[in-house]
Amino acid sequence: MEYNINKLAKLAKISTRTLRYYDEIKLLSPNRVGSNGYRIYSQKEVALLQQILFYRELDVPLNEIKNIICSKCYDSIAALQNHLSALKAKKARLELLIINVKKTIAESKGEITMNNKEKFKGFKQKILDENEKQYGKEIRKKFGNKVVDASNNKVIELTAKEYEEVQKLSRQINESLKIAFEQGSPSDKMAQKVCALHKRWLEYFWNHYSKEAHLELAQSYVNDPRFKKYYDSIGLGCAEFFRDAIGIYCTQHPC
Repeated sequence: MEYNINKLAKLAKISTRTLRYYDEIKLLSPNRVGSNGYRIYSQKEVALLQQILFYRELDVPLNEIKNIICSKCYDSIAALQNHLSALKAKKARLELLIINVKKTIAESKGEITMNNKEKFKGFKQKILDENEKQYGKEIRKKFGNKVVDASNNKVIELTAKEYEEVQKLSRQINESLKIAFEQGSPSDKMAQKVCALHKRWLEYFWNHYSKEAHLELAQSYVNDPRFKKYYDSIGLGCAEFFRDAIGIYCTQHPC
């Protein structure tokens, strides 16, 4: 079955302007253009549009979608399975937030009492979902589902006080790392203080801390462009500086 641009836009509940833009950026082009100048889309383009809209629902930028679907390694079945997993996670988070809001309304009416852990559970799940979206594939491949799931569960179970401490540590690490980097030596007292703070921060996420895992994570701050960009925003070369500081710290503190 074929569709002209108006019929496909109506079917997909998007605008014809959107379809024209997708054609313009070579994301989704029609199968052919009729003698009347109308864009004609075949079933192949309909299926591809569905995939694109799945990615858009998950807030994936258009340039990334283009890279994915234009890749020679693109597997539509694997992509659908990934979509399903991501949508299930999103559904779980929304359901958790709905429950949280309902409980908050009930508490406001004096019908129930919520503890602090319940109040922040939905927001912690959102953080985990965003982390899963950005780094999930890599960390699950490296550490395994069991380790990652256990870490996620530990975060969900954080008390309000512990959650506040995690946020405080994150701020302290960034602020102290900037000072340490400006001072210039990864072996200095300030740099080593940052590493100790980093270890404390990790222990809120890891069930079992090890210097080997800490060193591996530090190396990823240099190897992974996303981490490197984050730390080098503090100062060019900061990712390598932090890795070296953690290397010294782990040598001096073997446990």
